[in-house]
Amino acid sequence: MENQDEPLLLTPGPLTTSPATKAAMQRDWGSRDTEFIALNARIRERLTEIAGARDSHVCVPVQGSGTFAIEATVGTLLPRDGKMLIMVNGAYGHRIAKICKILGRAYEIIETPEDVPNDPHALDAALAADSGISHVAVIHCETTSGILNPVEALAEVVARHGRALIIDAMSAFGAIPLDARKVRFDALVASSNKCLEGVPGMGYAIIRNEVIAAAAGNAHSLSLDLHEQWQAMEGNGQWRFTPPTHVLAAFDQALEQHRAEGGVAGRGARYEANRRLLINGMRALGFETLLADEFQAPIIVTFHSPADPNFDFSRFYDSLRSSGYAIYPGKLTVAESFRIGCIGQIFEDDIKGALAAVGRALDELGVVNRSPAKAA
Repeated sequence: MENQDEPLLLTPGPLTTSPATKAAMQRDWGSRDTEFIALNARIRERLTEIAGARDSHVCVPVQGSGTFAIEATVGTLLPRDGKMLIMVNGAYGHRIAKICKILGRAYEIIETPEDVPNDPHALDAALAADSGISHVAVIHCETTSGILNPVEALAEVVARHGRALIIDAMSAFGAIPLDARKVRFDALVASSNKCLEGVPGMGYAIIRNEVIAAAAGNAHSLSLDLHEQWQAMEGNGQWRFTPPTHVLAAFDQALEQHRAEGGVAGRGARYEANRRLLINGMRALGFETLLADEFQAPIIVTFHSPADPNFDFSRFYDSLRSSGYAIYPGKLTVAESFRIGCIGQIFEDDIKGALAAVGRALDELGVVNRSPAKAA
């Protein structure tokens, strides 16, 4: 690919979207029009279907990025006298902890290194030791590293102890299976972009029916009160405040494309093919991945930065960008790194093109040693 004006976004989001998704934003919508209300209902129903939760949960959307939806969910579902236990192995677990701190909600964390999955045994021990913990938060795919956490095993522990589970499924929902009929959760939170390949601007929580019904009065915020948002949508199908109409129109189209690709299984298979090709190609160029293959989700891959003194991430990034590919810097504390995504409207030929661009960039920079620097 040689397109400097609109590069392929090899990132965890925003993502490269399809022409049809982009085209869906060319129309203006009245927020109270019956056609737009029907579009909202269709989106909400489709999302609960993807989660296997149509009979047990309801989808409550909210304006903003995924973090808006996480904060809205925590603030609405965690009572002011509740206590959250957060499973942390990256920046997004720490972000939930920061939300709890700002909201004045009690919380604790169990932290593992960024390249180590959450530990169900540690969770089991913590819940057994502290009956005051009412809620547990886990990150399905932690994009700090790209690691896939064992959400099924964690959910089993939480259910056995009779506590509530909130899953941040932001970077996994739509491509990695998570079925409410098999995995018990009180809320799953995601957004309109990521694996469903819409555009940013809307988040949502898929919340157990009886949980959202009991959440009145918990919220710390008017605009982030999901209980009131749920009541409004159940009443007249409308958003309480101006909705992101163009984002929703694009998302409606993106969900149709998700269905046509074969749903979670089809989307996940394409991403997995991208992941496999990317890792094999980068290893052939001399790079090493942060994660062992068994922990690596097909979402975004973290690579160690080369030890070669000629490697400079900014120059490396600029070279790839000039060839039409945008990647992500690292977000680790354990090692110098950078990240390349597998998701969005990206196919195997795109990954092959990106690998060729990486090879050219290394030659331009004179990077011979691609092995990572030794840990101090």
